[in-house]
Order: sequence, then structure tokens, then C-alpha cells
Amino acid sequence: MTDIPKPSGKIRWIICALLFAAVVLSYVDRLVLPTLKPDLQQRYGWTESGYADLAIWFQAGYGIAYVFFGRLIDRIGARSGYTLAVALWTIGHVAHIFFTSTAGMLIARIPLAIGEAGTFPAAIAATNEWFPKKERALAIGIFNAGSNVGAILTPLIVPIIAVTMGWRWAFILTGLLTLVWLAAWLGFYRSPREKKSLSAEELAWIEIDPFEEKRPVKWATLFRLRQTWAYMLGRFLIDPVWWTFLFWLPDFFNKQYGVKMLDFGPPLIAVYLLADVGSVAGGWTSSRFMGRGWSVNRARKTAMLLAALCAVPIAFASHAPNMWVAVGLIGLACAGHQGFSANLYALPGDVFPRWMAGSVVGLGGLAGAIGGMTMAKFAGTILETVGSYGPIFAVASCAYLVALCTIHLIIPRYHVVATAGIVSVEGA
Repeated sequence: MTDIPKPSGKIRWIICALLFAAVVLSYVDRLVLPTLKPDLQQRYGWTESGYADLAIWFQAGYGIAYVFFGRLIDRIGARSGYTLAVALWTIGHVAHIFFTSTAGMLIARIPLAIGEAGTFPAAIAATNEWFPKKERALAIGIFNAGSNVGAILTPLIVPIIAVTMGWRWAFILTGLLTLVWLAAWLGFYRSPREKKSLSAEELAWIEIDPFEEKRPVKWATLFRLRQTWAYMLGRFLIDPVWWTFLFWLPDFFNKQYGVKMLDFGPPLIAVYLLADVGSVAGGWTSSRFMGRGWSVNRARKTAMLLAALCAVPIAFASHAPNMWVAVGLIGLACAGHQGFSANLYALPGDVFPRWMAGSVVGLGGLAGAIGGMTMAKFAGTILETVGSYGPIFAVASCAYLVALCTIHLIIPRYHVVATAGIVSVEGA
């Protein structure tokens, strides 16, 4: 690797800001329905199993589309891929206004799920295109923090809109924001070599990693690689926990502590602010370790271990003596999730050529969605039979340590996939 000083140019960080904003909007649109769930459930007589089915089918559509978006983005690039994703999810999001039953809402959730499936494959493709390996996890951690900002904004703005204007306007007004972002994306985003305002110094920094010519890759080839399975199983194990937080946290605070819709803001803001800290800190930690000369393997896995330990105390959240203790335990686990995922999401860019990473990311998204569907069914059954979040939080507490052990067993050392097979480039 050529020793090139870090440039003063910041175009790549403007790109990161756009990616951050897109993730914020995708999570706002995704969380409008869960935020309205206690009110709509009472108004229209939704059952817990009916709502769980919404979560299951959303994740099914999301996971299947994730695979195809990952593959598609490898071919058409981040700019076109993100444009298609945003257009689809906006149509699905606004379409919620036409339905009142869970079965009807499902019709709108499917295009929302398909479009939102393109969010992370496109964002990771853009990150791989605009950031060198040593900055990649930090950039992912920053835009991934947008999910927490979206989760913070939703309980602040959606209840106010719903109470003052009606619940349908919550979907309409938030949907309009994505159109504003889309205009900014199309106007600003280009690949580094096509960006006229990019300095030569910043371009050299972006392209500091060795370049490998793009070549076609078959699904069968990807499934033969241990790196693919490490990423897929990691996502299968941790994504369900995050899906559970997204779909059920407002319901948990409502049932456990009697929190009403207009009062969701403080506890959810606290939870997702902690998650934001974890997201950025997780990416920063591994980047810092690599800056000290650690291998990618050691830096990423150490950061993931620290993050996994943060999730363990959530096992006691359902027995917390008051709401704010529960908020602290859940927020710490969310911080752990985001720190862990910032480093896990960097794995495809670490071990695969840039032109293969999108396909691997897509497979990981499918695996995560399958895990999420399983967890949604488990959560719905537990809540209808046991009536407690205890078993759900117990599973969440150990998921990340299990995921890290699984990843390490499959790939004890990070290896980069090369055209002639697998070539070791990283030490322990």
C-alpha cells in the first residue's frame, strides 16, 4: 500500500452525510407504523399475532429483495440503485393511508420492504467506492447511526402529526421528505472519478487500496467461500435482535410502564441516542486499532467483542425496577448492536473485491431477514402466551457473543478473496 497523507478534501464526507440522511429517512418511514401501533391496535382491533405477521412478511420481502438489490447494485452502481430503492419505498410508505387492517397494511409493507432493502447494499457500495479500507468502518458507523436518529425523530414527530392532523398524515408528510433527499442525491452523487469537484489528493486517498479489475461472479462461487458464510451467519444471529427493538419497543414501554403514544419520545430518544454513540464508537474503535498497526482481523473482532459485552445486561431489562433502568439496559444493548454491526457490515469490503461486496451484502441481508422472521414469530407467540418480554430479552443478551464465536470459528483470520482463490493478507 502506498504511503499517501490524508487529504484536506471532504467530498467523501459529504457523500457520507447523504448516506446518513437516507438511513434516517428509511428508518423514519419504517417506524411510523410501530409508533402508531398501540393506537391503531386499539382503534381497529389488531391482534398480537396479526401484527407479528406484518413483521414477518415485511422481513420476508426485505430479505428476498436484499439479495437482488445487492446483485443489482454490483451491476448498476450505488447512484442508480439508491434512486430505485427510494422510489419504491416511498410508494409503499404512502400507500399505508389506504388501509386499516393488518392484512391491508401488508399490501403497503411489501413495496416498502422491497425498496428499503436497497438502502444498505447501496450505502455500503457507495462507501466501498468513496472510502479506503482504513476509513470504511468509521463511515459505515456514521451512516448506520442514521437508523438511531430516525428512531429518535419518529416518536417525536409522528405522534404530534397523528394527534393534530390524523394518523394518515404521518405517512404522507414523512414520505415527502424522501423526495427532497432523492433530488439532492441525483444532483450531487457521482463516482469519484466522475466527480469534477474532487481534488487529485482526495482521489488518490480514496484509491489507496490495491485495485482489482471487475469480473463476473456466480452465486455458486460465493456459497463456496467461508467468508460469505461468516457474514451471513453473523447477520442471521444479530439482525433479529435489532428488528425486535424496532417493531416492539414502543409496545414494551406501553405495556410494561403504561407509556402513551405522545410520551414515547423520552424513553425512545434515550435508547437510540445510546445506540448512536455505539454505532460511531464501534466504527471508530476498529479504525483506531488499525491506525495503531493492528491487523484488520484483530481490530474488527476486538471491537465486536467489546460491543457484544454491552448487550449482555439486557437480560434483566424486563425485571428493571423502573422505566429508566430498563431504558439504560436496552440502550446499552442497542449501542452494542450498532457497534457490532458497524464492524460486521465492513466485512464484505474487508475480504471481498469491491465489485463482489454488494452480492455478499445481499445474501447477508436475506440471512438477517430469515432470522428476523423467526424472531418475530417467537416474539408474537411469547407475548400472547407468556405475556412477558423476559424470554425475548434473554435471547438478545447472548446473540452477539454467539455471533462473534461463529464468525471466528469460520474465519479465524481475515482473508481477501482473489481471482485465483483465497490469498491470506492479514495476520491474527
